Amino acid sequence: MKETLRYLAGVAGPSGYGSKTTAEQVTEHCSFLVPSHDLTAIITGATSGIGTETARVLAKRGVRIIIPARDLKKAAEVKESIRKESPEAEIILLELDLSSFASIKRFCSQFLSLGLPLNILINNAGKFSQKLEFSEDKIEMTFATNYLGHFLLTEMLLEKMVETAAQIGIQGRIINVSSVVHSWVKRDAFCFSQMLNPKNYNGTRAYAQSKLANVLHVKELARQLKARNAKVTINAVHPGIVKTGIIRDHKGFITDSVFFIASKLLKSTSQGASTTCYVALSPEIEGLSGKYFADCNESCCSGLANDESEAQKLWRQTQALIYRRLRQPAV
Repeated sequence: MKETLRYLAGVAGPSGYGSKTTAEQVTEHCSFLVPSHDLTAIITGATSGIGTETARVLAKRGVRIIIPARDLKKAAEVKESIRKESPEAEIILLELDLSSFASIKRFCSQFLSLGLPLNILINNAGKFSQKLEFSEDKIEMTFATNYLGHFLLTEMLLEKMVETAAQIGIQGRIINVSSVVHSWVKRDAFCFSQMLNPKNYNGTRAYAQSKLANVLHVKELARQLKARNAKVTINAVHPGIVKTGIIRDHKGFITDSVFFIASKLLKSTSQGASTTCYVALSPEIEGLSGKYFADCNESCCSGLANDESEAQKLWRQTQALIYRRLRQPAV
């Protein structure tokens, strides 16, 4: 109850920010990144909601923005909108379908061929499917998009991030946008093969499982990056329940009977993007990795999300699946 009241009141945490803080406010004094025009960020899901706001704010702060998108027309509209506010912003659009391994490979090849640095990777795109759908790789769509797609994207771009950080001396940052619903998943309901091809599909459960997988990805990759002394960090964020399109997809997730009450907890899009932008740019985050943030402050994730053995197990299963599908030997 106390935490809920703090949330509703927007009481600031140790970082000086809270639930009511906007993305512009948390990035206002990020001067440590100057010259920021040398920085490049890839932001998935940047054609709507908090992804668009994240792209707008980072572009306003001088960061070069790469927007991967299935709908390039929609991406062009976002680019035009951002450029109206920030005429000097450099925004590059590339085609990407996160649910497709082949599309991710093409996108990464195209991006790497540009010869640009890569400082920030924001795995923001989110899919919620009420009905059971499968990707072209014959994997349940929510899991394929929210987790597997971002896992592969990160894997294929990681060396570029490590290389960039070593060259310029600025820490690279990877952010996985997760959700507090990751804590709804029980250990006996978290089975890799079942998530790939569920027998009894439930949209809310599938979404929560994918968000738990996002946090476990953070935990294991942070461990690996630390072991190799790489100047790249990875953290997870919970943006809060935001007034965006994904809420409209959650009929049953937030039912009509409780929607009015729940709506009082909803954040604006700018408030929802604040934690992502804070973790991407704030000097206070320097050196922190493998953490979970909410309302622009380090927070607690579930016990299962903190399970190192579970994180390593999921990593091995994921890597084996992806490399098998791509017909490459697993490392």
